[in-house]
Amino acid sequence: MGCILKGGGGLYNRLTVGAVLLAAGSASRMGGKPKCLLELGGVSLIRRQLIALSGAGVDEVVVVLGHYADQIEPAVSTFPVTLVRNPNPDEGQNSSLHLGLQALSPKLDAVLVALADQPLINAQDATDLIGAYKKRAEGVQVVVPEKDGVPGNPVIFSTQVKEAILAGDTQWGCKQWQQANPAQVLRWSTTNNRYMTDIDTEADIAAFAERTGHQLRWPAGLLAPV
Repeated sequence: MGCILKGGGGLYNRLTVGAVLLAAGSASRMGGKPKCLLELGGVSLIRRQLIALSGAGVDEVVVVLGHYADQIEPAVSTFPVTLVRNPNPDEGQNSSLHLGLQALSPKLDAVLVALADQPLINAQDATDLIGAYKKRAEGVQVVVPEKDGVPGNPVIFSTQVKEAILAGDTQWGCKQWQQANPAQVLRWSTTNNRYMTDIDTEADIAAFAERTGHQLRWPAGLLAPV
């Protein structure tokens, strides 16, 4: 079931949302281990993201893999998602974004882009972001959660932005589009720290535990980096 947006005249028009979940990075700052396979409460971070997107009613999801694709794919194979492998993930995150956007259905109203290393994002967070997009002012094309002036993730944007990104080269992504079109970007103010929390290093794991009381653990058979 997709997201529902109340339209005029008492009718309910469906807002069709696709998502791109990025999980292609090398995790070089994590010592070369796929950080999206870290587990919180026994559930990997990438599966937690997919559960959140599903719970928010996202209509379709493309997962972009690159480094460690063979290790990550089994963790998501039970979900009804489209898997895309970036053959050149070292070209940067925008190259993965392009592949993900290309794999989405053309019949979408909006695209949500999520990162696979955010441990706390849940269905309500994704729903709230979609809700902010629904309520955006005329002319707004991108909605970015922001806390204390710092942008977070996921982000959501129109299909017009999707097409503009795809019309550029693989170094052109949502951030570059925002810089070129600031008047069409809504910095959606929030107090929700979950949008701001991601995991890049071993130090982040320790800081996360200290701040939240929750432990992130490597799954059995995948040792922590040394």
